[in-house]
Amino acid sequence: MKTISDCSPMPTRHNDPDTQGFFGDFGGQYIPDAVKDMLNEITEAYMRYRDDPQFQAELAYYFANYSGRPTPIFRCDNLSARLGGARIYLKREDLNHLGAHKVTNTLGQILLAKRMGKKRVVAETGAGQHGVATAATAALMGMSCTVFMGEEDMERQKLNVFRMRMMGAEVKPALSGQRTLKEAVDEAIGAWIADKGDTYYLLGSAVGPHPYPLMVRDFQSIIGREARAQMLDTEKKLPDAVVACVGGGSNAIGIFHEFVPDTSVRLIGVEPGGRGVKLGEHAATMCHGSVGVLHGFKSYVLFDHDGEIAPVHSISAGLDYPGVGPEHSYLKDTKRAEYVSVTDKEAVDAFFILSRTEGIIPALESAHAVAYAMKIAPGMSKDQIILVSLSGRGDKDVAQIQEMVYNGFVTVPE
Repeated sequence: MKTISDCSPMPTRHNDPDTQGFFGDFGGQYIPDAVKDMLNEITEAYMRYRDDPQFQAELAYYFANYSGRPTPIFRCDNLSARLGGARIYLKREDLNHLGAHKVTNTLGQILLAKRMGKKRVVAETGAGQHGVATAATAALMGMSCTVFMGEEDMERQKLNVFRMRMMGAEVKPALSGQRTLKEAVDEAIGAWIADKGDTYYLLGSAVGPHPYPLMVRDFQSIIGREARAQMLDTEKKLPDAVVACVGGGSNAIGIFHEFVPDTSVRLIGVEPGGRGVKLGEHAATMCHGSVGVLHGFKSYVLFDHDGEIAPVHSISAGLDYPGVGPEHSYLKDTKRAEYVSVTDKEAVDAFFILSRTEGIIPALESAHAVAYAMKIAPGMSKDQIILVSLSGRGDKDVAQIQEMVYNGFVTVPE
């Protein structure tokens, strides 16, 4: 039996895209030729170092000694007893350095950028956790860093903006459109193209043109490898369901990947249902979207009635993206994973309930996954197990929720 100490920093080989970056019908590179040359440089470097023992050893060192991996799993006895039914476990990605799973990906990509001779990184961020992780790892490697963040998200996540600046990053507001994550991606891509020589674009989720969905999946797949070994060690069996929130989809694909061959395990991605089902009220791409192209890759996308990218909403700044990673689209269409949504209210209720039952404050993103686990647990038997990816901690969201409570927009559940 594989133990936690056997977990390589890089994944087992299954479900890789083809040489053009397609997972089935999804992925690829829908970009100008000039950008293809830049992406091909990254692809060549990544394929050279992906299985390089020295690269893996350095990544493993930083995972253990900088990020604090492996993260534990935790059995939620109080929450499970409150709900009845299945036992709920959390994969504690909130215990990573900086408070989320994001640093796992930034460590991998920053080590690649360093080997490519890059001196500067640019990144996008929504809730700020990827921006914070990029700023930290850029400081660690002595590289300059610029992070683009929607002006709306900068207001919601002031603490993370200050944290990025503390670590030497320049934080630039994205002022167009809805001034959220999509616009931050637009700005970051523009800055990368404008200074392609010394600059590396450190993309934060499992989206974008090839090779980014593959790279981010590979680096984040340590979550699933650890969790699988931990479940077998603790319970002597695999979980019956693995549940994770999905915006772009990095934490979800990270925990799903190792379980994909285990067909007895349900893989459930939870999207932001927001305030309702009308356009502009949610960001539930897999539940309500259609196939199209966004930011250089083919996947499910939310379009309005004129065929333009639709406005989106989520109470969580990290989930308000009108697309989703191409591998998730492939898993949906092949029926290996299922995708559902929960509302803002359900996520906020879960935010408070987990805090009160287990003393663990989840990120609002992660609270979406907790909320769905709370929905399905009572209908399952007591010998069944739900494993939830707790992708981040909620410190960054406390001020936002506090203000909403004071203004009467949020009611604290009993």
